[in-house]
Amino acid sequence: ELADIIRADLGLSGVFEIVPKEVYLESDLPAFNKSNWTPLGIDLVLKGAVLKEGDRLQVTVYLFDVVNAEVILKKQYSSKEKFLRPLGHSVSNDVYRAITGQDGPFRTKIAFVGINRKGKRSIYIMDWDGKRLKNTGISGELLTAVHWSLDGKSIIYSSLKGKRWGIYLASFRTGKERLLFRASGTNIAGGFVKGRNSFLFSSSYKGSPDIFIYNLDEGRESRITWNRGIEVSPSPSPDGKWMAFVSNRSGTPQIYKMRLDGTGLKRISFTGGYNTSPDWSPRGDLIAFSGLVGGKHQIFIVNADGTEPRQLTSRGNNEDPTFSPDGRFLAFVSDRKGYRAIYIIRVDGEGLKRLTGRDIEAVSPDWSPLNIF
Repeated sequence: ELADIIRADLGLSGVFEIVPKEVYLESDLPAFNKSNWTPLGIDLVLKGAVLKEGDRLQVTVYLFDVVNAEVILKKQYSSKEKFLRPLGHSVSNDVYRAITGQDGPFRTKIAFVGINRKGKRSIYIMDWDGKRLKNTGISGELLTAVHWSLDGKSIIYSSLKGKRWGIYLASFRTGKERLLFRASGTNIAGGFVKGRNSFLFSSSYKGSPDIFIYNLDEGRESRITWNRGIEVSPSPSPDGKWMAFVSNRSGTPQIYKMRLDGTGLKRISFTGGYNTSPDWSPRGDLIAFSGLVGGKHQIFIVNADGTEPRQLTSRGNNEDPTFSPDGRFLAFVSDRKGYRAIYIIRVDGEGLKRLTGRDIEAVSPDWSPLNIF
């Protein structure tokens, strides 16, 4: 099972092409002979050994460079058997980093709002591959706009309680929920801003919906947009200086970007007349959004300067994109099978995979920072 986890991770990454086990000429460590792999056109060989000691697993992993006949990676792991999946994801990440020099999405989670068959809404979290699904116990009459904190230790979200929309923070360590902001109208959480201990949100408590920034240290909000129209769905840039957001100032909902000091306004979506749900890539180079095409919502990515829009989906309705922390994947909601589920796809349009089933209708996903368990 450990090998299957690693094989699935690396295969979905788009960096590795996994060779079927049936063609292997070697099996156990420490055997490695370049001549057994070169005729097959194989560049890398990953081998491992597992020793079970009580409820613990001791794992040794070797990654061989076939071309140069050398060891690229040798590492030992120790884990309780019940944490087999996190162990597998850790091995996958170490292999991925040995080849690319970067962390992959393997040690991450996705949070989302799930609606069970009785209509109850709760916040769930799962591994990047859809496994280890867990109900956090956070529930409400209406829940939306889930966002991870930058350290991955808590989440914020919007919840309707007592006929008033509030923005709440919940700590994974303590399990406690704390009200951060509540006012008349609709108050919808946005993402956390790097370097400010603040988050963005939209609120209509002063009239039409505008965008605000809430400082957690000071416990107060400051207004960013002052347009008479609708300004919602703020997504901060990874450097904490800009935001992408939705505005109807042109007559229909479109994606704009603006500095957090209110300057530098620029429209970046021109594909169709209805574009929503922006998410700024952690790499800073792309912005994803949902656009209406032929009566269906589809996922697009566009360069952060508004150039080169690319459509990634075409079946069903596809909404609420959220980037993986390495910027190479998107999670999103799709109803292509008749119910709303979370899917992931690479930004090159390949690697589509469904993560959730029909038992829990899924909306409002947000991808965690790196290395979250």
